Amino acid sequence: MSWRPQYRSSKFRNVYGKVASRENCYECIPITKNVHDNPFCAVNPKFLAIVTESAGGGSFLVIPLHQTGRIESNHPKVCGHQGTVLDIKWNPFLENLIASCSEDTSVRIWEIPDGGLKRNMTEAVLELYGHSRRVGLIEWHPTANNILFSAGYDYKILIWNLEEGEAVKMIDCHTDVILCMSFNTDGSLLATTCKDKKLRLLEPRSGRVVQAASCKNHRVTRVVFLGDMKRLLTTGVSRWNTRQLALWDQEDLSMPLVEDEIDGLSGLLFPFYDVDTHMLYLAGKGDGNIRYYEITVEKPFLTYLMEFRSAAPQKGLGVMPKHGLDVSACEVFRFYKLITLKNLIEPISMIVPRRSETYQEDIYPMTPGLEPALGPKEWLSGMNRDPVLMSLKEGYRKEPKAAFKAPVRDKKSLVVNGIDLLENVPPRTENELLRMFYRQQDEIRRLKEQLAQRELLIRQLELELRNLRNSPKES
Repeated sequence: MSWRPQYRSSKFRNVYGKVASRENCYECIPITKNVHDNPFCAVNPKFLAIVTESAGGGSFLVIPLHQTGRIESNHPKVCGHQGTVLDIKWNPFLENLIASCSEDTSVRIWEIPDGGLKRNMTEAVLELYGHSRRVGLIEWHPTANNILFSAGYDYKILIWNLEEGEAVKMIDCHTDVILCMSFNTDGSLLATTCKDKKLRLLEPRSGRVVQAASCKNHRVTRVVFLGDMKRLLTTGVSRWNTRQLALWDQEDLSMPLVEDEIDGLSGLLFPFYDVDTHMLYLAGKGDGNIRYYEITVEKPFLTYLMEFRSAAPQKGLGVMPKHGLDVSACEVFRFYKLITLKNLIEPISMIVPRRSETYQEDIYPMTPGLEPALGPKEWLSGMNRDPVLMSLKEGYRKEPKAAFKAPVRDKKSLVVNGIDLLENVPPRTENELLRMFYRQQDEIRRLKEQLAQRELLIRQLELELRNLRNSPKES
């Protein structure tokens, strides 16, 4: 019997992480201290956006990607929200368009000028109101232009047609807060995780639940579609409070194909999947390391490759789209790591070591580009199409055909399919009630201080008046 190696041969076995030099990092950025489980960072080949700490309302920074080094404290911000910003996402087809959602129950669309901001931006090109509670998640449709999904703490997912500036569909099958959303390749299916410990597979246009898995042993927090493999990957916590990941068959969610325990730490695990290389990256919130695996259609399905280690813990991570990578350096993935302790954004490049300086076609197949496959009306009518692909050879990029023009609206729309979105509001969570209680206590304390100051002022005025009356009159 011939000898066979115990390990699986892979071209990505020696992928390593390379941290950018200090002058290519972004320093002195007041990264948000919000504990919401989102990356708080979005990046594309033009801009880097980071949710920042602000005294009142909510704001985020937008920095041109080439503007590295120290960022001045008075750098212009996007600061139109009245509440804390919880999520930001760049439009996949228009690199100057970014969406944000906030605790003020709104979703807003901002258009950033090519050279970056010269002054604070307070007016959005489009304001979307429809949720009755704060909005925690937003996702752009992967193939249809001007279609945006938002998930709020009212347990609803709204589908927005940005050409009309209104919510056109509502998905209300969830019974608790939605934690994560992920689309398959053509956007015909939507996977969600929820605080009710269920993994759901939905048809987004109809809102119909195709399948649902009750994850009692594996409490899911994050989910990601694995390209066209008809697989789902989730990260979560086991019944023994250890972090773990699970691989699911899209056709049957009754039992996971693979369950693998990672460690006993408590931070949320963010999964990132690269469709072109079939590599999965796992980064823990509060960790300094990034693990990476290779996904296959055959057993063992999940192969551990290596781990990038760092002493600095990460608050969140932004990911550069494929067409923004440096193909001459064999870069296959790039993270933008938020380090709160140092107020620093640190780029980390994942590189395949190759000696040849020619274009490596085996690690850079055709990849989704900047051209949408569908318009919003086509997708809403029931059409599905795969993404329009582009080549990364010689930095080739097609000019984007997508366009955005903000609609003119007279009033805010709060009705979808004849249903008032502000009716049947779910009960507030314990954290929200505590937040309201402490806010009211602060307001009562502030009013008492104001009242005490006014009483002191009145006593001083009365004393001065008495002194004036008792003083001898001037001759």
